[in-house]
Amino acid sequence: MRIIGIESSCDESAAAVIEDGRTICSNVVASQAEIHAKFGGIVPEIASRQHMITLIPVVQQALEEAGVKATELDGIAVTYGPGLAGSLLIGVNAAKGLALANELPFIGVNHLEGHIYASWLEGTDPEQGTGFPLMCLIASGGHTDLILMEGHGRYTLIGRTRDDAAGEAFDKAARVLGLGFPGGPAIQKASESSVGGEARFTRPNVKDSLDFSFSGLKSAVVRRAQEKHMYPPPEDSDLDPQEVANVAAAFQEAIVDCMVERTIAAARLHNVKGILLGGGVASNSLLRSEMSRRAPVEVIVPAPALCTDNGAMIGAAAFFHLRHGNRFQWDLDVVPNLRLG
Repeated sequence: MRIIGIESSCDESAAAVIEDGRTICSNVVASQAEIHAKFGGIVPEIASRQHMITLIPVVQQALEEAGVKATELDGIAVTYGPGLAGSLLIGVNAAKGLALANELPFIGVNHLEGHIYASWLEGTDPEQGTGFPLMCLIASGGHTDLILMEGHGRYTLIGRTRDDAAGEAFDKAARVLGLGFPGGPAIQKASESSVGGEARFTRPNVKDSLDFSFSGLKSAVVRRAQEKHMYPPPEDSDLDPQEVANVAAAFQEAIVDCMVERTIAAARLHNVKGILLGGGVASNSLLRSEMSRRAPVEVIVPAPALCTDNGAMIGAAAFFHLRHGNRFQWDLDVVPNLRLG
């Protein structure tokens, strides 16, 4: 069964052809990171306009690289939420048109579910490896959620951020430290030059809950940068790269520690067989290593390229929907605040 997955929830125009939910026949991503970098974050109007330019060529390239025609597919899948409304609309309407023109099943996929199914691509099948239940940490620029997965399509929300997402916190810290956008990779790269010795950031704690909170850490890094005269950036001198690296490393450690601690607590509480990581923040090397080192169960994490937004994860998730006979109707609309579980 071959499905094309289309992803346009934020600033990546992506499409991929997936066979039987596991084999990547093609995976094309057109990023807008350079376009938005000058603004220090995603500008929704610009993102949606860029999707109008790039999405159809990306879909065509994905089909060509997979060596298939649209008529030879078994289904068309697309992200319908959560995400930016304008960006989602471009993807959903393009997918509907492609499905209608070729008389193919149309499958809407929750973006967060897609991040979970990125782990079904390449490597060991989690269902055949650890088995269910799984505790899933989905961490990105817009979400930091803990989701209990008891089987295909069976999700329970266990914890979520009360304010800002981990990826958003990384973006803010990177702007304050003058490291650019996107913040996660910039913070990680700067941290590699750290020599340590920076004062530890206080870890936020949501009492009697497995929820996250990162707004306090965002405020803390601003105060730390102000104390060190890093922010606002001085006009008459450059920032000390070593000091920036040390602060970045301390901030990264705090964010990672919060996510690891909460995820492991949830995994113990629900007696899961494995921990699954997904979302752009899951490509962070410290998060991957610390979760694997501290977790009491096996940790499943996709390759870094499959953690960020892509069409392959949408196609993988859609395979299991289609296998179980789930087909969305033509009146499916975008849901920018769509939840999972």
